[in-house]
Amino acid sequence: MVAVLLFIAACSKDKDIDTPAVLTPFSATLKVDRVWDTKIPDKGAKVLRLGLGLAAEGDRVYAAGYKGEVIAFQRDSGRVVWTTKTKAPISGGPSASADLVVVGTSVGEVIALTPTDGKILWRVRLNGEILAAPAISDRAVAVRTVDGKLRALSPKDGHDLWTQEQQVPRLSLRGTSRPVIAGDLTLCGFDNGKVIAVNMNDGSLQWEATVAPPHGRTELERLVDVDSTPRVSGQDVFTVGFQGRVAMLALDTGQVWWSHDASSYRGIALDDDAIYIANADGEVVALRRRTGAEIWRQKALLHRGLSAVALTDNAVVTADYQGNVHWLDKATGELAARVPSGKVRVSNPPIVSGNMVFVINDAGRISAFRTTPIGGAMTGPKSVPTESGAPAGSTATKPVPTTERAPPTAEPAPTAEPTPAPAPVEPPAPAPDSAQAPAAPAPEPAQTPAPVPEPTAPPTVTPKP
Repeated sequence: MVAVLLFIAACSKDKDIDTPAVLTPFSATLKVDRVWDTKIPDKGAKVLRLGLGLAAEGDRVYAAGYKGEVIAFQRDSGRVVWTTKTKAPISGGPSASADLVVVGTSVGEVIALTPTDGKILWRVRLNGEILAAPAISDRAVAVRTVDGKLRALSPKDGHDLWTQEQQVPRLSLRGTSRPVIAGDLTLCGFDNGKVIAVNMNDGSLQWEATVAPPHGRTELERLVDVDSTPRVSGQDVFTVGFQGRVAMLALDTGQVWWSHDASSYRGIALDDDAIYIANADGEVVALRRRTGAEIWRQKALLHRGLSAVALTDNAVVTADYQGNVHWLDKATGELAARVPSGKVRVSNPPIVSGNMVFVINDAGRISAFRTTPIGGAMTGPKSVPTESGAPAGSTATKPVPTTERAPPTAEPAPTAEPTPAPAPVEPPAPAPDSAQAPAAPAPEPAQTPAPVPEPTAPPTVTPKP
């Protein structure tokens, strides 16, 4: 263990550390209003909240704190509906459905509550830390633990239904993929660079696909964790790995239709026309769903430790290590708005519910925003340009054609589901959290640059025993 840690330290000293891009003024096309703010009562808890994001279901937003509190908020007002003290170190979740709210803990416990009043229905102990929100369906609660196991529990009482396991490398990123339930299959990514699909009926392995095989001479170079949540749309699966690839797979067989080199420990957002990724370097990229060809690439947020992205009707939303929330034009990648959510890093992805965007930072502060188009530039739903069209954004690069075989031309019916992904990058030391005033209408005034932020560090890695 000591040798591995010394090896990591030596590599860190040799690696050039990239300086985060300085935020510059731009002409905003969205006006952002702060609807409400609140904070999880989590005093003294660990600042790094890898798997503690937000969940939205109906007219409620759910949050959890490491100290054990699970809270339901009224979506439109931020009013607390109920609070439950589980007295457990919560580290993954919450997830929410019409029937259950589920969280996981750092000691391997899964706790299910009722969404109406927060009453604890059941709690079971697994033998592994939980760093990602579970997946919920009428038939099972799927949970991924850091020991490489994917488990299905009964939603009625939590008893074990089945278990699948993948080998865990000696060194991996701090975080795990969130499972996804699609029909009769449960899908999940693993630290060995694979995505697997498990039959919900009997727990048998339907298929496994290698997104990217490990390569390189050192353990750090061979990190290929798939910590992002797989996205399923119709008969297609989209996934991305760290130091690996972004790929489109067949849902029934796991066959790779196309893939491109990419690196992300965040996740993918998906709409009818494109997939959107915040990569490990802080670039936000849009790719065509059917071919993987690049549409645009935004580099204005380079090395700013971005969260995974979320989608509204007309924008791509992400947040950075200083707590700034950024809206990008979905069609062009141009910056459309920026507001602060607090001076603390945002590791978990924003979530979208109705016409609102919700963000939780690593100190447990929750901010709810609503946007209004300025002029006609961002009015109504937007989509990426067609194959023959060119992106309008000056910061977008030319599309890069794929060299892989494209799938059948039939377009599947899309489904979108919000999911946080773990956030393994250690932020530069931020300033203490403080209350922020609502953002003023654009155009955004020129900002006086703050002291140059400390450079971002390499992703957090966890040696395996």
